Amino acid sequence: MNIIIRPVKLEDAEGINLLRRMPGIFESTLTIPSQRINIDHSKIINLTQNDYQFVAILQEKDKSELLIGTSSLVIPNNPRLRHSASIMLMVHKDYQNKGVGTKLLETILDIADNWLMLVRIELGVFFDNLPAIHLYEKCGFKREGIKVKAAIRNGEYVDEIIMARIKH
Repeated sequence: MNIIIRPVKLEDAEGINLLRRMPGIFESTLTIPSQRINIDHSKIINLTQNDYQFVAILQEKDKSELLIGTSSLVIPNNPRLRHSASIMLMVHKDYQNKGVGTKLLETILDIADNWLMLVRIELGVFFDNLPAIHLYEKCGFKREGIKVKAAIRNGEYVDEIIMARIKH
């Protein structure tokens, strides 16, 4: 499996939209199955110097490409919070537990640690997304707390675990 991690391009909007709306994915994010492509298009166009987004591309033997994941890092504009950032990660359901999430997360953490000198990286993950929690813990994230009834999923409220990795 030849996986390439690279910065997002405008033409990735369709692949990101398909990923975001995929059953098995959208339930673990804050999007809904009807998210329109113009929203993903707009997000890419409006990336600022404080936003970093990468995609994981599976390059097939016939040289065709399939977008199988994305990760992003966002640094707040508030100068008192510039030592920290929040991250997001999505991996195609057929490619989970195959190292794609690890590669995307390592890419984001390399930018955070070695280029931006960030101290705190934080994220939220639904309490029952055990594979994602395992990945984050493997990469040094610790649980900080629980946001009770943080989001709606399938007609019910769901709790979110707040996690962070602090670099000393």
